[in-house]
Amino acid sequence: MQTDETDQNLLTLLRENARRPVADLARRLGLARTTVQARIERLESSGVISGYTLRTSAQARPPLQATVLISIEPRSGPEVLARLRGLPGVEVVHTTSGRFDLLAQVVAQTTTELDETIDRIGEARGVRSSESLIHLATKFDRTGQ
Repeated sequence: MQTDETDQNLLTLLRENARRPVADLARRLGLARTTVQARIERLESSGVISGYTLRTSAQARPPLQATVLISIEPRSGPEVLARLRGLPGVEVVHTTSGRFDLLAQVVAQTTTELDETIDRIGEARGVRSSESLIHLATKFDRTGQ
C-alpha cells in the first residue's frame, strides 16, 4: 500500500505515543478527527500498522545488552536458530550480509548471565565463530523500545 506524507506524519506521531487520542492527532495534523480515524483504520487493515506494543522505561529493561555476530557452518541455519530460540536471553535474531550470517540481540540481568548466554551461543553446534559487542550507553533510540 502506498502511503502519503500525511500517513507518514501520522505514523511518526503514533510511534511517539500510540495511545495519543485521535482528537490530538487530528489537531497536530490539521485534519478532521473522522479523517484521522479513517486513515488509522486504513493503515491497520492494509497491514501498514500491524499492532501496538508496550514500551518499557530503561529501568524496567534488563540492565545488560549485547549484540552477538555469528558465523555459521553451511546448512546449519535451522539447527543454530533452534538453539538460539531456546536461550531465554536471546531476544531477536536477524540474518545479515557480509562476514557474519546472524546477528543476535541478547539481554541479561548480570554479567555472569550475559557471559553464560554468549558462551552457549558460541558452543552451539553449527556455529563457526562469534563476536560479541556489549552495549554501553544508548545515545538515541528512534524505536523507543
